[in-house]
Amino acid sequence: MTKKGGVHIVAKSDSNRWQVKQSGEVQSTHGTQKAAIDRGTAIGRREKVDVVTHGRDGKIRSKDSYGNESKVKDTEH
Repeated sequence: MTKKGGVHIVAKSDSNRWQVKQSGEVQSTHGTQKAAIDRGTAIGRREKVDVVTHGRDGKIRSKDSYGNESKVKDTEH
């Protein structure tokens, strides 16, 4: 079974909405970034992939891994 790519939380360019994308495909659209992060995290946990949250400027705000993690403890959260 091929593992899907990571999940990205991105601002929708033509509105104030947020999208959850995986492998370049929109999985869902939300009115708040928090709602998108909650949905993206659920997908990341289920698929055991990284969840990358971007700001409105497109820069990465945070990254969480839900699969194949290193033994070193993540200290970001």
